[in-house]
Amino acid sequence: MSLATATRSETTKQFTTSLWWILAIVLLVYVGFTASVLAFVFSASSTGALPGNGPQIPSEGLAPVLYSSATSVGYVFPLLIGTLAVTSEFRHKTLTPTFLATPRRATVLVAKLVVGILLGVLYGIIGLVAAFAPSAAFLAGYGLDTEITSPDTWAMLARMLLAYVLWVFVGIGIGALVRNQVGAIVGVLVFTQFLEPVARAAASFVEGLSDVTKYLPGAASDALVGASVFAVSTATTGNASTPLEWWGGALVLLGYAVVFVVLGWLFSWRRDVS
Repeated sequence: MSLATATRSETTKQFTTSLWWILAIVLLVYVGFTASVLAFVFSASSTGALPGNGPQIPSEGLAPVLYSSATSVGYVFPLLIGTLAVTSEFRHKTLTPTFLATPRRATVLVAKLVVGILLGVLYGIIGLVAAFAPSAAFLAGYGLDTEITSPDTWAMLARMLLAYVLWVFVGIGIGALVRNQVGAIVGVLVFTQFLEPVARAAASFVEGLSDVTKYLPGAASDALVGASVFAVSTATTGNASTPLEWWGGALVLLGYAVVFVVLGWLFSWRRDVS
């Protein structure tokens, strides 16, 4: 079976089940709600509309920070869809007929990565809409600059799409390496929602630690995008290191994807499947 045929087969697998659109809806709601809350609080704070002694957020550069919530809080969704794209096959035993139809297993893995580009762009667009619409609405409502016409904003949106694609690649690599679906999902959630955030928060209080944590995948993704809500929350401690350039963040995140895919190929993908 050729790569084109294998890619069509993998595309059919992804879009004939309900998993992709369920995750897409959750992504839309989760990012949209988070972006709305952040946009309200930050916009109101910037204009002094918050009652009491609320946090004082400068209005300059606020729009990119709010738009970046699509990746800073939503990156777990492309990571999950990439992981599930592989582990679901192990769980439901569909890899057996797949490998019988396509004996060259590398072709199957490459086809999944090709489909991963489509999934990354699709989820990226959903995430961007979910973050962009409420953020721009609140900014405009409070009389703040939405920066919609800025070339830098559109360049950042393009980098966010790239980040989504790279996160899908990372997920595919993790899924190829960790066959157990429950174990892979739990590992992904624990690392992205607990371990890395705690490590990055601790780095903001420990001098020199941020020089290490900036190479973590989430930090690399934020560097690629060029803005992050997380960076704003930790910038006041004084221990933050100089972040990676956007291309450096892209290379680091791509490096994680390559490492996981190669490890998955060497230690799991070539093993027998039942």
